[in-house]
Amino acid sequence: MARPTKVERPTKRSEYSIRFASVSSQRGWTDLCATIRNPLADSWDFLTRTPLMVTPANYPLKGELGTIARDGVTHVRWQHKPTLKGDARIWFYVHEQVVYLEQVHTSHPNATK
Repeated sequence: MARPTKVERPTKRSEYSIRFASVSSQRGWTDLCATIRNPLADSWDFLTRTPLMVTPANYPLKGELGTIARDGVTHVRWQHKPTLKGDARIWFYVHEQVVYLEQVHTSHPNATK
């Protein structure tokens, strides 16, 4: 028997879908899933429901890191912290109803130190 395919969580019409914007973000996500699975599941819920809500753990980056250009369109770059005390960071931007994970860092990125 073939290995069963995993069923992905469906999103409501009001929710956002999440996609990887780079291969390195996919690797970082896999690494975080192995080390902080429960907080990452909470991050998934937050990012699919309220990715543009400013909180102590989710906010737009500032300065030259504050924007990212993709396909000729400039987007606001956001940072999400899966845990308030940990060093992991998720950098993303939103286009329409999609959250694009641009960079997923398992430790505090040097660019924001």
